[in-house]
Amino acid sequence: MKRLQALEVLAAQAQRGELVFATSVALASRIRTALDDPDIHIGTASKLIQSEPLLAARCVAMANSVAYSRSGTVITDVGNAVARLGLRTLRSLAEALIVRQIAGAPKDAAQKKVVALLWEHTAHVASLSRLIARRITHLDAETALFTGLVHDVGNFYLLSRASEFPALLESEHAPEEEGVEIALNRAVAATLNLPAQVIEALEVVWSGYVATPPLSLGDTVALAKELAPVESPFVRLADSRTIAPIDMEVGAEMLTQILQDSADEVDSLTRALTF
Repeated sequence: MKRLQALEVLAAQAQRGELVFATSVALASRIRTALDDPDIHIGTASKLIQSEPLLAARCVAMANSVAYSRSGTVITDVGNAVARLGLRTLRSLAEALIVRQIAGAPKDAAQKKVVALLWEHTAHVASLSRLIARRITHLDAETALFTGLVHDVGNFYLLSRASEFPALLESEHAPEEEGVEIALNRAVAATLNLPAQVIEALEVVWSGYVATPPLSLGDTVALAKELAPVESPFVRLADSRTIAPIDMEVGAEMLTQILQDSADEVDSLTRALTF
């Protein structure tokens, strides 16, 4: 079966609501749902995070990253990490775990390598999205972080089905696959109940068209994706087009300086997000 045929089968299943997720996604989803409660107590949130060891470890690491540790005080427990990060960031972290676990357990070394590379790319995009939102587009940084974390969720789903459809891992992508991939991305995003604002931004990322200067949430994440030092192992939907250069309002020199000044912050947060 060719890659396009495999995508069409998965897209048809998605339209019928037959998306198949790894069992490990369930716990992270329950934690994310519980954290959505605006009245949740910080102590309850801490216990929830501790129930998932991988999430607990990333929570402490993220709290100690340069992006969130302004005082430089090292935190060694989940409770203080939760207090430092706040509930919005915790929700993003729980969503990150969901996205990472959607790929399931890789069946062979080649698939494992692709999963690791895709997540490394995702972590870079999320970290850069947060930086660009703060320093360039002046949007909510935590929403940008969240959107960056989920921007490639469709490809994680493809990886979870690669054992059934090996053609999904092929590097050669036909142009007609793009529309099917976008449809599948939309289905996965809808199933995860991503906010409308985030899905609207993802449409920009998936299409590959970004405004100059970058203004919107979608522009922010699309620019972060272009700047990420680690590329996605999947051919990006924008690869057949050239994203317009950064407008003079932003300026290449200004952007370079911002990236240099914030290199430690981005690197620290990227490492903290690497499950």
